[in-house]
Order: sequence, then structure tokens, then C-alpha cells
Amino acid sequence: MSLDHKRPLTLRDVSEASGVSEMTVSRVLRNRGDVSETTREKVLAAAKELGYVPNKIAGALASSRVNLVAVIIPSLSNMVFPEVLTGVNQVLEDTELQPVVGVTDYLPEKEERVLYEMLSWRPSGVIIAGLEHSDASRAMLEAAGIPVVEIMDSDGKPVDAMVGISHRRAGREMAKAILKAGYEHIGFMGTKMPLDHRARKRFEGFTEQLARDGVEIEDREFYSGGSALAKGREMTAAMLERSPDLDFLYYSNDMIGAGGLLYLLDQGIDVPGQIGLAGFNGVELLQGLPRKLATMDACRLEIGRKAAEIIAARLAEPEAEVEDKITLTPTISFGDTLKRW
Repeated sequence: MSLDHKRPLTLRDVSEASGVSEMTVSRVLRNRGDVSETTREKVLAAAKELGYVPNKIAGALASSRVNLVAVIIPSLSNMVFPEVLTGVNQVLEDTELQPVVGVTDYLPEKEERVLYEMLSWRPSGVIIAGLEHSDASRAMLEAAGIPVVEIMDSDGKPVDAMVGISHRRAGREMAKAILKAGYEHIGFMGTKMPLDHRARKRFEGFTEQLARDGVEIEDREFYSGGSALAKGREMTAAMLERSPDLDFLYYSNDMIGAGGLLYLLDQGIDVPGQIGLAGFNGVELLQGLPRKLATMDACRLEIGRKAAEIIAARLAEPEAEVEDKITLTPTISFGDTLKRW
């Protein structure tokens, strides 16, 4: 049964789970009145485990929902998510629904806070980046009683609906293209993996495919912080100083890849003859570079559109069958930095 058919949790559910009266539960959740610390902790623990979020729409409106769709993404500072939001907006502007955006900075505890606040306004649906969430966030999504679409990734099991690409497959396909072009000495540069699950999956797919063909990554570097051109230049210079025999550099995103490309061109290095390069995301902003960076399109606009279409369709006809597990297939763009075979 899909989530929009489920009954949303109420104060009574928390009352029964914690063994405390509804009035006391209400006091605790509104942080009003005199309640013992033991009782407060018991109520908050029960609410968190159930995934209960209080309803901020008071009085006569308490049973209703607002025409908002919560869109929860990790970042607005790179080019990836604004394009997803454009896709969402293109679909929702023909409906009464309005997207509202929350940003998590890839931090699970911040995602919990953003999700809690957004669900307290009783939106009509949620679009949220990624398939990995804390237990508390997952409980809130499962208990929300509204359509939930997890986006950007299809390597895993969604709470409800899902639209994305397989990042492991994206990594494997890029590895195949690099090896087929005759490159053998490969370096990798990317974000620190624990919190960026999609970059981690691409890296895993990439290294698994290389290993199948008897090739190991010869140098790697991970950084934290934004996807900056300056960071790409700096890491590329350091890596080639350490490992001058590398003939290919794979970057986890286009922005640091573009920084690497600019550094190599400054040094008079033949790209892609002496060193080949590839990034990920297909960022249009970089079309004006002196050379077009090899990359892979992450289907961002289409992901945003399809996620919004699922929400709109589910709300328009709750009983109708809607395709809600969608894996899109990105394609490699060879640009001018990856030799064609």
C-alpha cells in the first residue's frame, strides 16, 4: 500500500505508545505547561520512534493539508540541484501545488531538523534527495501519510517512490569508456565520501569495473567543501607532482574537473593525448571552457520533472496506478578530453 493511503499519525498514537495522556503529550510537544523530565523524555522518545510530527495548522484547519510540496536537497551552491528544482517547478506550476525548499548540507542531523519543520506544516508531498536517511528521518517519512519521492539515486530501497540514476552503473560505464580509449594509469579526485552517498557509489562502481579489467587506481584524493574550480586546480597540481605517470584523471564532479583542465592547459599539457579527463554531472555552465570536458549527464531536469509528476498524479487520483520506481539512464559525453575509440 502506498504512503498516501495510510492514516497520518495523531496525538493519540503518541499517547498510546508512551502511556501518557493526550493532553500531556500535547503539552510536551508544544513545550508548554509543567511536565516532569521523565515524562517529557518518554513522550519525545515515543514521538521520535513513531516518526510523529506535530501539526502547526491549528483549529478548524487541523485535519487539512496545505498546497505545498517540501523539496529537501543537500546544497544550492553547486549547479546540480537548481536544475532539479527547475524540473519540479515546470510541472507544479500547472497545478495548485507550490514547492518549498529546505537545504541539509549533506548532514543527516540537519536533514532531520528540516524534515521535521517542513512536515509540521502538513505539506501535500515530499521530494527528498537520496535514499540514505537517519532512522528518525525515515520514520517521519514513513509516517507522513503523504506521497514521498526520493530522488537522484536508484541504488537502494525507497521509503515510497523513487526517481534517479544508478550511480554505481555510472561509475562502471565511465571506467569502461576510459579503458576502451587505452588509458591505463588512472587518478581519482572527489569529495569525502561518508556523507555524499551518490559520489561514493560512483567511486565504488568505477573501482569495481577497473578491478575486473585488472587495473587499480594509482592515486586518489578526497576533499571537503564546495565543488570549486580552484580546488580542482590545486588537487590536480598536487596529484601530478606525486604521480607524474598518470594518463587519466577522473573527477567526481565537473567543477573540480574544469579546474583540473584549466591547470593542465596552463601547463601546456596535451589533453586528451598525454592526459585524459572526465567529470560527472554535465553542467551547462562549463560549455564555454577552452575544451569541452568529458562528463556524464545526471538527468537532473528529468528527475525533477518526474518526481513532481508522481506527486501531482498521486494527489489528483489517489487510487490510480502510478509508475513510481523510475531509473533513468545517463549518457557519456566524450567532449574534447576523452579519446574516442
